[in-house]
Amino acid sequence: MFSNDKNIDTIGRLVEELTRYLNLQKEYYKLDLIVKVVTLLKVAAIVMAAILIFMFVVIFLSCAIAYALSSLVGPAWAFCILAAFYFIIFILFVAFRKSLIERPLVRFLASLFLEK
Repeated sequence: MFSNDKNIDTIGRLVEELTRYLNLQKEYYKLDLIVKVVTLLKVAAIVMAAILIFMFVVIFLSCAIAYALSSLVGPAWAFCILAAFYFIIFILFVAFRKSLIERPLVRFLASLFLEK
């Protein structure tokens, strides 16, 4: 009553379609992961390039400020003043690292990897 050729063929096609669907889902998740990793690497490369350019700007501006201050306080004191300024910036950066670095990074990664 339940086991005729038509039912067996229907079950066989259902199993084939289910297998095909699962393989397509696996491929979709692979491609989705690749897109997300490429996006992450692209953002990392852009940030690194921006940091490198910013470092050059800071170095040249520091030299210009030290040169300008050297006529007022002498070269050694000018560089000491700049070093103290950068040390204060470093202390502030360490103090506010969660709000400046960690939280935005976690938000970015969560939005990247949790979006559908």
